[in-house]
Amino acid sequence: MSDANARPQTQAMPRALGGLTPYLQLDGALKAAAFYEKAFGAEQVYAVPPDDEGRTMHVHLYVNGSSLMLSDAYPEHGHPHQPVQGCTMQLHLTAGDIDSWWQRAVDAGCEVVVPLDLMFWGDRWGSLRDPFGVDWAMNAPVNH
Repeated sequence: MSDANARPQTQAMPRALGGLTPYLQLDGALKAAAFYEKAFGAEQVYAVPPDDEGRTMHVHLYVNGSSLMLSDAYPEHGHPHQPVQGCTMQLHLTAGDIDSWWQRAVDAGCEVVVPLDLMFWGDRWGSLRDPFGVDWAMNAPVNH
């Protein structure tokens, strides 16, 4: 193959973890990825470099043993940012040491929506909202 027909070298896509991967379109995907590293211990395992406007078409994070993928909106390519319709946009994180997960997220700048507490179904649960408008529910099963 001649150099004119050679494909550019790209980083291999990492393996998606978990059985279902949320893919969020946010205003500021790279900023959100950096925030999620601080607030939720996320590890960025892949990112397409930003364009001239600072947008990225793909970021892949590992969070608590699962994948989370992010992108910015690209209205000029038929992908405008639209509000969520017909469902609730909430990521649900389950962890044994829920207090440390909760405190790290609050310290990073998440807003408490429902305080972490023992709920009627028997688990400790609470809800936070991050600066990008995504709700995060946190749950810890309580041994009965």
